[in-house]
Amino acid sequence: METNVIEANAVLDLMWILIAGILVFFMQAGFTLVESGFTRSKNVINIVMKNFVDLIVGSLGFWIIGYTIMYGESIGSFIGSPSLFYSVREDMHNLFFQTVFAATAATIVSGAVAERTKFSTYIIFSLVMTVVIYPISGHWVWQGDGWLTSLGFIDFAGSTVVHSVGGWAALVGAALVGPRIGKYTEGKSNAIPGHNMMYGALGVFILWLGWFGFNGGSELAISGESSYNVAGIIITTNLAAAAGAITALILTWVRYGKPEVSMTLNGALAGLVGITAGCAAVTPLSAAIIGVICGLVVVFSIEFIDKKLKIDDPVGAISVHGVCGALGTLLVGVFAIEGGLINGGGVAQLGVQAIGVLAIGGWALITSFIVLFILKKTMGLRVTKEEEIEGLDMHEHDGDAYPDFTIDR
Repeated sequence: METNVIEANAVLDLMWILIAGILVFFMQAGFTLVESGFTRSKNVINIVMKNFVDLIVGSLGFWIIGYTIMYGESIGSFIGSPSLFYSVREDMHNLFFQTVFAATAATIVSGAVAERTKFSTYIIFSLVMTVVIYPISGHWVWQGDGWLTSLGFIDFAGSTVVHSVGGWAALVGAALVGPRIGKYTEGKSNAIPGHNMMYGALGVFILWLGWFGFNGGSELAISGESSYNVAGIIITTNLAAAAGAITALILTWVRYGKPEVSMTLNGALAGLVGITAGCAAVTPLSAAIIGVICGLVVVFSIEFIDKKLKIDDPVGAISVHGVCGALGTLLVGVFAIEGGLINGGGVAQLGVQAIGVLAIGGWALITSFIVLFILKKTMGLRVTKEEEIEGLDMHEHDGDAYPDFTIDR
C-alpha cells in the first residue's frame, strides 16, 4: 500500500512539472503579442520570427549542451560539466521545464531591440544566451552546489536568474543598437505608439496565466505538503500582479491625468517579475506590498531610461525584467518569513541577496556586451536606414502582417 502511494505521488509530481512547463511554453505567445502590440505594424512578422527563434534555438541548444552546463556536476561551484545531447530518461520532465525557462530569458531581449535589429545577428545572440550566458549564472543558484546556493541566496523561480539576466542583456542590446529613427530629436524623447493595444493586453493576460506554471511549477512537486505550497505560491503570484497593475494605473492617472494602458499592463508584469524570487518565501500581504513597490518603480524606471538615459526600449523590458527582477530579489531579504529584515532576521539575508543580484547582473552585462560588441563589429547589429523606415517585415522577411490593409509607415 505504502509503495503504491509513493509511486502515485511520484507520477503526480512528474505530471505537475510537465503541465507547469506547458504553461511556461505558452508564455512565448504572450511575449509575442506584447512585443508586436507595443511596436509598429510594419515590424510584426519580425517580432513573431524572433520569438519563434528564441523557442526553436533555445529548445535545441539547451538540449544539446545548455542543460548540462547548468545542471551537470559542478566544476568549482561555477559551471556544470558539459556533455552533449542529454538523454537521461528519468529526467526528461526536468529538461523540458528548464528548457522553456531558458527560452524565456532569451526572449526578453527581443522587445528591447525591436524595430531596428538584424534578424541574422539576433539568432546568434539568442543561441549564445541560451547555451552560455543563462546556464552558467543559473548554475550558481539552481544546480545545488553553486557558490550562490552555498551563501544562502534565494531566487525561488528566477526574478534574477531568468528575468534580470534577460533584462540586463536587453539593456546592453538596446544601448549598442541605438534608438529607432525619430525616437529622439533635439534631446527630446518622442513617443512612438504601438499599433495594437489589444495584442498587448491579450499578451499580458497570457503571461499572467503562464506565470502560475512558472512560479508554481518551480516547487517541482504537487503531492503531499507541496500541494499547499503550490496553492500559496499561486496566491502570492496573483496578488503581486494585481497590486502592481493597480499601482501603475493609479500612479499614471495622477501623473498624466488619465489611466495609461501600457503602463498598467507593465505594472502587472512588474509585479509578476518582482514576486518570482520570493513567491514561496513571503506572506500574501508581503506579496501585495512587493507588487505595489514594483508597480511604482516600473513607471519611474521606464521614464528614467527613456528620458534621461535616452535608451530606446519600445516595450519597457529593461525596467520590467531587469530593474524589477533585481528589486524583487532584494525584497526577499526584507519580507522573507524566515530571515527577512522585517521578521527579525536582520540584514544578513538582504546582504546575500545583494551579492547575488550584483554578481548575476555583472555577469549578464559583461558577457552580453562582449558578445554583442563582437557581433556589431563583424555582422552588424542594425538594419539600414531604408530598411528601418520601410519596415523589417518587408526587408527581412519579404512579407506583410496586414496585406489587406493600408498601413501608415
